[in-house]
Amino acid sequence: MQKNNRNVFGGMDGAYAALYTPFRKDGSLDEGMVEKLVEHGIDNGLKGFYLTGSTGEGFLLSKEERVRVYRRAVKAAKGRAKLIAQVACMSTDDAVELAKAGAKAGVDWISSVAPVYFGQCFDAAYDHYRRISSATDLPFMIYSLGADIVPDRDAKFFDLKNVKGMKYTNYKYWTVQALRNRLSKEAIFFAGADEQVLSALATGIFAGCIGTSQNAIPAHFAKICDLVAKNDFAAAAKLQAEVVKFVEVLIAKPNGSWHKSIMKYIGLDCGEGRAPNGRPLAKAELKELFARLDALGFVKKGAKLR
Repeated sequence: MQKNNRNVFGGMDGAYAALYTPFRKDGSLDEGMVEKLVEHGIDNGLKGFYLTGSTGEGFLLSKEERVRVYRRAVKAAKGRAKLIAQVACMSTDDAVELAKAGAKAGVDWISSVAPVYFGQCFDAAYDHYRRISSATDLPFMIYSLGADIVPDRDAKFFDLKNVKGMKYTNYKYWTVQALRNRLSKEAIFFAGADEQVLSALATGIFAGCIGTSQNAIPAHFAKICDLVAKNDFAAAAKLQAEVVKFVEVLIAKPNGSWHKSIMKYIGLDCGEGRAPNGRPLAKAELKELFARLDALGFVKKGAKLR
C-alpha cells in the first residue's frame, strides 16, 4: 500500500496554475505575458504551472506556439517552480514530437489526456500513453479529465516506466485511493476540481492541486495547501468557501473570453479566447464581469474598465 505521497518527487506538491495562454489583440501568442503570469503565480505562492492544457487552449495552438510557451515558461521560472508540459494532440505522433520538444525546452514533467475523438478504448489509450511517456526520460503525468477511474484497469498505466503521476479532474476521490492502493511504485496525484480542492486534499491522497482559478487567485490555493499541511482545516475551509464563490463567477458563461477577461481585471491582460473556445465580450458583458468580481471583495483588482 502506498504511503502519503506528499513530496515523493522532490517538491512536487502544493498549488499549480493551469496556465492561460495569453494572446495579443491580433491573436498572436504574447510571450512576454507568459513570463508575467509565471512571475505573478510564483510571487503568490504557486509551486508550479501546467502548460498548454485545457485552460491553456492547447488543442487550439500550433505545435510551434506550444513549444514557445514551454521555452518562455522555463525562462521565466528560472528553476523556482515545476513545469508540466501538457502535450496532447489528436495525433499520437504529434504528441510524441511535443514531448521531446518540451524535454529539450527544460520542463520538469510531461503530461497528456487520453486520446481525443479517435481511440476511445483502453488499448488505444495505453498505446497512446506508452509512446508519449517513453519519448523522453522525464516523469509522465496522466490527465484524467472527467473520466471515471477503474482501479484494476487504470493501474496498468502505471506499469509504464515513466508514468509516475495523475492529474484527476472529477469528484470520486475514493476511486483514486483505490487506484493508488493497487500500485507497486510511488506515484503522485493532483486534484483538478477547483471548487473541491479542500475536499480532495482532506483525503490525504493528493499532493496538491492544478487548476484554472489559480491564475487569478493563486494565494487562496497556496494558503489552502499550506493550511491542510498544518491540519488547520477550519481556516482552509474559509478560503475554500471564497474559491467556490469565485468559481461561480468563472463558469457563469461558457466563453473562454469571459474566463480570460478575469485576468484583465487583475491587471494581466491575456487577450481573448481563441475560436471556437472564445468570443469577444461586449463592453456590457465586461462591465458585468468586473462588477461581479468587485462584489466578491477578495479578488485583487489591477485594472480599470475603459
